[in-house]
Amino acid sequence: MKFEEIAYSADGADMIGYMVTPTGGATGPAVLVSHEGPGHTDHVHIRSRRLAALGYQVFALDYHGGGKALPMEEARPRIMAWWADPTGIRLRAKAALDILTAQPGVDAARVAAIGYCFGGSTSLELARAGERIAAVVGFHAGLQTSRPQDAANIKGKVLVCIGAADPLVPPEQRTAFEKEMTEAKVDWRMELYGGVGHSFTNPDADSFNMPGIAYDGPTDRRSWRAMIDLFGETIGVP
Repeated sequence: MKFEEIAYSADGADMIGYMVTPTGGATGPAVLVSHEGPGHTDHVHIRSRRLAALGYQVFALDYHGGGKALPMEEARPRIMAWWADPTGIRLRAKAALDILTAQPGVDAARVAAIGYCFGGSTSLELARAGERIAAVVGFHAGLQTSRPQDAANIKGKVLVCIGAADPLVPPEQRTAFEKEMTEAKVDWRMELYGGVGHSFTNPDADSFNMPGIAYDGPTDRRSWRAMIDLFGETIGVP
């Protein structure tokens, strides 16, 4: 497969995203991938390659800038600001979506947006902004938003995969999300995994040595299958 860096700008920032194209090219469905809170790491690159191996054209966006990871003490204030006002993160995600849909062979009607941690929140905000996204998937994603009324703009189907023991996504946040999606008449689903915490898809999560943050292999595999199932309903499986 082909792995290419693409520089782009939005919201006053210069970003570097990563395009992954299947061997022999791709025609049809595509996936926009958003990284975890710190930024670009091997985690998002591995996920993007896995999707490309299935035949999807994939673009891993960069919402911090520079195409690299930041220390959490630097990333956290940015994330908190975007939760308070999602305008900036929506602009950054839209710029990346435009790059993906402009690629040869990509069917703009068959695009999914997925993300991990705040990347999942980013994918949800892109959908709330009314962008043409057929499927949205958030893995251990923050579900809160300062603009719940914008859920009425969501055009595609939504899946969120959440650990029931995730300290960053407490039950009241899940309940508010359910209310938001239901009132907006979104086609949505939530997979809730008992005893599972945050960052369950990231094999490096245990190195953080933080309570409630840990990799969980079975849940990683189950949530991936749930995503593929949604893709089959929406953008198709190449």
